[in-house]
Amino acid sequence: HVQLVESGGGSVQTGGSLRLSCAASGYTYDSGCVAWFRQAPGKEREGVAAILTGGGYTDYAHSVKGRFTISQDNAKKSVYLQMNSLKPEDTATYYCAADPDLWFPYHFSAPRYKYWGQGTQVTVS
Repeated sequence: HVQLVESGGGSVQTGGSLRLSCAASGYTYDSGCVAWFRQAPGKEREGVAAILTGGGYTDYAHSVKGRFTISQDNAKKSVYLQMNSLKPEDTATYYCAADPDLWFPYHFSAPRYKYWGQGTQVTVS
């Protein structure tokens, strides 16, 4: 049984930082893609960062490039999203998603992901 659990969300002021974690059980981050998506009220879910776990290749949405960093720690079975210089428009519920058989360039295609976490709220004011 695969389970992804996000943590690290919270409320911060504009310009602050947060680090989100996505811990996996029943799953290893050694192939395929892991991505962070976010969804704000009334908006569609959007991909913000993705990593190709076998090769470490990463990609970011234009809106977060240079501010967010995705990384993985295989020993801890975790993927992280370091978020710096946060803006109010970053406010959303953040989800991690993983699929061992998904590859770039489909990494921001939410319907293609097999496993999802429950989400963690990030509020920037």
